[in-house]
Amino acid sequence: MSFIESIRKFFRRIPSSVAFDDEKIGRTMTNGETEVVRWDELLSVEIFTTDGGPWSEDVFWILKGRTGGCAVPQGAQGSGELLKRLQDLPGFRNEVFIEAMGSTSNATFVCWAQGVAP
Repeated sequence: MSFIESIRKFFRRIPSSVAFDDEKIGRTMTNGETEVVRWDELLSVEIFTTDGGPWSEDVFWILKGRTGGCAVPQGAQGSGELLKRLQDLPGFRNEVFIEAMGSTSNATFVCWAQGVAP
């Protein structure tokens, strides 16, 4: 495949997206599959960073639930709105979020966990 064909293929793909309501958070992947976690089953909110940036996605929200979960790339459509909603969780640790955004290595940062006081 030529360089130009690779670029065209990249821009034709369906972007990853995340949406949420009062009951659940859902991520739709580029292949059309979905991942879901319910708010009332949410156990933790983590940020996973990699050393792969800036040319590939290197920041992911990891939302773990009792019976589901999802990994949301920072560049997913709707991720900005999701961040605002996550920051409303009691005890969400913004200082950990800020630390994660400065990471350029493979690391995991726990921004919120059920039952953990700030």
